[in-house]
Amino acid sequence: MAAVYPDLAGKVILVTGGASGIGAAIVRHFAHQKSIVVFFDINDEAGTRLARELSAQRLAAHFVHVDLTDIPALRAGVAQARAVHGPIEVLINNAAHDERHPTEEVTPDYWDDRIAVNLKHQFFAAQAVLPDMKAANRGVIINFGSTSWMAGQGGMAAYTASKSGVLGLTRSLARDYGPYNIRVNAIAPGWIMTERQIEKWLTPEGEAELMRRQCLKRKLTPDELAKFTVFLASGEASACTAQHYVVDGGWV
Repeated sequence: MAAVYPDLAGKVILVTGGASGIGAAIVRHFAHQKSIVVFFDINDEAGTRLARELSAQRLAAHFVHVDLTDIPALRAGVAQARAVHGPIEVLINNAAHDERHPTEEVTPDYWDDRIAVNLKHQFFAAQAVLPDMKAANRGVIINFGSTSWMAGQGGMAAYTASKSGVLGLTRSLARDYGPYNIRVNAIAPGWIMTERQIEKWLTPEGEAELMRRQCLKRKLTPDELAKFTVFLASGEASACTAQHYVVDGGWV
């Protein structure tokens, strides 16, 4: 049974990349806190299905189609969420895409696309919600990084570069907006067993390496990331900001 944080009830939560994987788990867990959850994604089928699932449970989760690489569309999505539900009180910058790419084949356009998918939207989503948080003199932003750059993973240099940049972005925002009681933290997930990871990347060899390197000799689930995210957004973590929390079962 997940913990309940009464201060999250009724708060407007924005989750990017919320239709599947870790994002969907985060949406579900905030909805069960009785929060008002708005989530952005480009996967209309998965997003609509999740919103209907939670609505059937009389929980408040609202899907909005947004391509996060289109910054005007991102800004419009935030404006729409604000107009319908009120100011965003918690932003979860979860969306990312861990596509592998040989360094020799990376073009300038591909590099820019990977930065847009994995880092750029985090800054502009934060920029869009910060005025309301400043006006309220409170708020929470949680940016998702990755342990891939910490572990020195190869074969995805643009991804690891963008994910390491999440930490710098987090600490800068935390410093600038701490005087307004806005907390900004980063979470670095390890290898979390989403459907995508299992289908695309989990091999017998990879699983053997996972069991060798993790301190915990089991697979980690999206719900474990979601529970920690909800805690970090709650008042129970009121003194936590400018930090980088690794949730990887003891890999790095």
